[in-house]
Amino acid sequence: MSNLFLLDSISCVDARHAQSVVVSGSHGGVSAAQFVLSQAAERPRAVFFNDAGVGKQEAGIAALKLLEAANIAAATYSHDSACIGNAQDAWDHGVISHVNPQMQARGVRPGQTVQHAAANYIV
Repeated sequence: MSNLFLLDSISCVDARHAQSVVVSGSHGGVSAAQFVLSQAAERPRAVFFNDAGVGKQEAGIAALKLLEAANIAAATYSHDSACIGNAQDAWDHGVISHVNPQMQARGVRPGQTVQHAAANYIV
């Protein structure tokens, strides 16, 4: 069974979150992906990040490609829809802005709410 975890910072991800859905308040940059990937085999099933305005060279959504390579579903929600650093706000108000192929394969699309998108992974 997949659980849902709201983490204000993705740096708090650990083995307790294996095969779960993690909604993070963190940006979706390279360092955020590295926290998820450092969990070896005990990785989340799906992860959501703030897009941080996407930024220069798409730095705010770089985690999507890195997690795609590790076969982890990932999406970002718009920085205009929820505050960076506040996972509860992301859960309550987040609107998906970008998805990786694993997330897209489950029917998640930009414009959906984080809650709606996460429902595709909570079993």
